[in-house]
Amino acid sequence: MADKYLIKDTTKSERIELIKKWEEDASCESSGIDLWEYFRDYIDGKKEISQINLEYNASYLSEFPEDDYTPRGGSCMY
Repeated sequence: MADKYLIKDTTKSERIELIKKWEEDASCESSGIDLWEYFRDYIDGKKEISQINLEYNASYLSEFPEDDYTPRGGSCMY
């Protein structure tokens, strides 16, 4: 499924439409994440969604000691 979202398989306008769709998803409204900024490099064809999500997760997890980590509920990251 994720393969159909690869930069090489999409146009910029298709990537924009995908983010619009995710933004309209009710579960993303309360996440507090600006999807346009979060996925800016994906929209511009610089980074894949998976790379952006990995960088976010690595940053998020590194800010907290492992024994204090509590997973977030819900996700808007695909």
